[in-house]
Amino acid sequence: GLPKALSAVLSVTILIALLFAIGYIMYNQVLSLTGEFGLIEQRIQEIIISINQFVEQHIEGVIPIPIGDLQQSIFDYLSGNIANITQGAISTITSLTILLIFPVYIFLFLYYRHFLFRFVLMVFAEHNREKVKQVAQQVQEIVQNYIVGMFIVILILAVLYTALLYGLGIRHAIFFALFAALLNVIPYVGPFIGATLPITFALFTKDSLVYPVVIFAAFYVIQSIEGNFLTPKITGKKVSMNPFMTIVALFIGNFIWGLAGMILFIPGMAILKVIFDVIPGMEPYGFLLGTNKKGSNKPVDKLVIKDRINQLRGRLKKFRKSKESNKDD
Repeated sequence: GLPKALSAVLSVTILIALLFAIGYIMYNQVLSLTGEFGLIEQRIQEIIISINQFVEQHIEGVIPIPIGDLQQSIFDYLSGNIANITQGAISTITSLTILLIFPVYIFLFLYYRHFLFRFVLMVFAEHNREKVKQVAQQVQEIVQNYIVGMFIVILILAVLYTALLYGLGIRHAIFFALFAALLNVIPYVGPFIGATLPITFALFTKDSLVYPVVIFAAFYVIQSIEGNFLTPKITGKKVSMNPFMTIVALFIGNFIWGLAGMILFIPGMAILKVIFDVIPGMEPYGFLLGTNKKGSNKPVDKLVIKDRINQLRGRLKKFRKSKESNKDD
């Protein structure tokens, strides 16, 4: 109900505010996390000493792990990478290209979306425009379901992970929870990486192995619920692809656009599947991207059936016209 320009400005403003808030929280948490290196270093030393004692008592002829060299190499690597990550985050946030062009691009895309859609319709012949409208509606539904659904899923996971880690007394619980929830947008790989970080931190900062084991079990249960219940119910099954093509999309997206490509290529390939399923001759490629489960292509099948019905109606009209002209003769 708002004017087109005002609605686009509000959308861009809300998006920038949300990204800035997430970036600010993550940046401060990373800086705070670097202060834990002393405690982690001490914990690693204790773990190595315990391993060496076990080896000396039970295994003959094995050289103990050199604590000094291993410890120094680990922390040189961690310190160097944390510095690189921090510098990269600062340079990305302060980049004028991202700060200026990105919001303008989104605003113009939103403002001219109807104009772009009319252009797409004009590209195709008139008898195909009804099919183009149906495909565009299907694509719009997929993208909206994916974006809104993933936002809700990330919010739910962040709350669950935060409650879990706070309950176990893990420091920087908000950082680990938000990090794991955000990585959930990357299928298969993201949840694994998101769980590894808090498990490793608990292993190095807690005196008992119970904490990392409990975190592993709890993350496994939460991610199972998310994969089998939350995501299918909230985002719908229209974005689902088979695991092989999902991994291929992740590799290609990472090669082209890095992390952003890994996130964007999943809904992008789902859109391609919708298009392939309705273009004659491209159906095999739509089949390749799909899950090959019953009901996975129902929305597309409806479009194809409706198109065939329209073709039959057109032929029937031509037949009736020719019959009426024969009667007049």
